[in-house]
Amino acid sequence: MRGLLVLFASASGYFIMHQIVGYKLAYVGLASGFLIAVLALFFEERVKKTPLRIVLGGAAGLIVGLIVANLLTYPLMLNTSNRYLELSAYLLANCVIGYLGLSIGMKKGEELELGFLKGPGADRQTETKLQTPTGLIVDTSVIIDGRIAEVCETGFIEGRLIVPQFVLQELQYIADSSDSMKRARGKRGLDVLKQIQTSKKVEVVITDRDFDNIREVDSKLVALAKEIGAKVLTNDANLNKVAELNGVGVLNLNKLATAMKPVVLPGEVMNILVLKEGKEHGQGVGYLEDGTMVVIDNGREFLGKSVDVTITSVLQTTGGRMIFSKLKDELTRAAYQ
Repeated sequence: MRGLLVLFASASGYFIMHQIVGYKLAYVGLASGFLIAVLALFFEERVKKTPLRIVLGGAAGLIVGLIVANLLTYPLMLNTSNRYLELSAYLLANCVIGYLGLSIGMKKGEELELGFLKGPGADRQTETKLQTPTGLIVDTSVIIDGRIAEVCETGFIEGRLIVPQFVLQELQYIADSSDSMKRARGKRGLDVLKQIQTSKKVEVVITDRDFDNIREVDSKLVALAKEIGAKVLTNDANLNKVAELNGVGVLNLNKLATAMKPVVLPGEVMNILVLKEGKEHGQGVGYLEDGTMVVIDNGREFLGKSVDVTITSVLQTTGGRMIFSKLKDELTRAAYQ
């Protein structure tokens, strides 16, 4: 087909030029037709990769440009009998003004946001985005937690964050709760999601996919992750377990935070501010900068004071890490009395 197009365009150029200027310059028409056919094939490849709205804008601009070019050239060439001058004038005007119309039309076409132009194409693009293996499905808890926004800004999370509509609906339900605490958490979640959407480090994709036969949001998240081959981003321990049982990859922010905590070994000495009493008799409790709880034997009497303690053991639990310690020595204890 492409070969026939080149042959037809070349022959047409030859015969058109032969009728206008005669046999001697007919080869110019042959070369022009061949060149036009090659350019047409080149633009065909470019158009395949160009959005429909830009193609329509460019086509409309080209048509308007050609009409304007001929309207401007026609009155100027009424009083001339030189065919070469007339042909050159029409060719120059159509090329220059037609190109300007095409360029302006394509640029304006980028600004079009017409629904019928975005229909099937937009659906296919969204489908492609959802099928991307690097996508992470975000659950409600991790949005409300808020740390995800800071993690995104660091650039550690790549790809797309996929937010299902049923997660947004759960956030909205929490934000509209009569309980002031829940309402504050829901509003915080919506604010965090808006912050992530404005970030240039990640792309947020909102999907309408739902599973009417499944009631629980956690189960819907797992089903969606299995369907599109994505991982779940959460800090919910129960969702973490359910997803792993179903063979779905999970990124748990709590586990990430635990892994990033500084390593503390038995025998190390640190200075801790005793903030409150412990559960056992005589215990005091303090915290590291990352929020890790430090239990201090016989530290109750030093409430509100900073003491040097020696680490005796470190306990890792599902809820986090706990450090057990004792006063550095009796001399340190006496110095605070």
